[in-house]
Amino acid sequence: MSVNAVRKQSSDDEVINLAKSLIKSWKKLLDSTEEKAEEKKKANSTTSTSPCSSSSSEHKDQNTEKKELPPKTPTTPLATSFPLPPITRDTVRNKCREMISAALQFENDYIAIGVDCDDLAARIEEHIFQEFGVTDMKYKNKVRSRISNLKDPKNPELRKNVLCGNILPERIAAMTSEEMASKELQEMRKALTKEAIREHQMAKTGGTQTDLFTCGKCKMKNCTYTQVQTRSADEPMTTFVVCNECGNRWKFN
Repeated sequence: MSVNAVRKQSSDDEVINLAKSLIKSWKKLLDSTEEKAEEKKKANSTTSTSPCSSSSSEHKDQNTEKKELPPKTPTTPLATSFPLPPITRDTVRNKCREMISAALQFENDYIAIGVDCDDLAARIEEHIFQEFGVTDMKYKNKVRSRISNLKDPKNPELRKNVLCGNILPERIAAMTSEEMASKELQEMRKALTKEAIREHQMAKTGGTQTDLFTCGKCKMKNCTYTQVQTRSADEPMTTFVVCNECGNRWKFN
């Protein structure tokens, strides 16, 4: 079933041909084992009873009828072990599910993982809809946020984690933009936050006015500097300079 699902979803001719040949080889192996089992049954029936008796002929007829029946295959799919998401006739919700499914299929990761993107997208949309109860602007903005982050080429780990099940549908539906961001962007945001806190502290202290520094923009020497210990105690302090004329900021280590 998994190999057949890959064959149906793939657009690569080589993958499709490999999947077909693999399934055919499995069927040949199954047929050979069934033929051996039938030969053993025939051998046992010929040694135990006479071929001329009517009872043996009736027994053979029954065996042939049974052999002609196709082997039983499981009719229940594997996915039924999980509750299926509710079906909706809302055109807006169905469109959102299609867009989320397309975002999950942005790369070919879903083929190797073997996940049903339509089913997964329906689960994510269902949790988003349960939060708002209506398809208003807040609902649409949250759906757009999931789609843009899942399709972000700089953050493929988010999509892979959702496809693999490391991030459950209810979790991705509730995550904030900061939580969905890539590790690189999270580190950048932390650095900017620290810098903003440092500048806020400098603004409170006021600094010391001096004419020892020349502004790189307006070339004026009306500046204010502040020294902050940004590194370990055995290293020199960092000097932050602000031009009082144009507001330009720079630092000396």
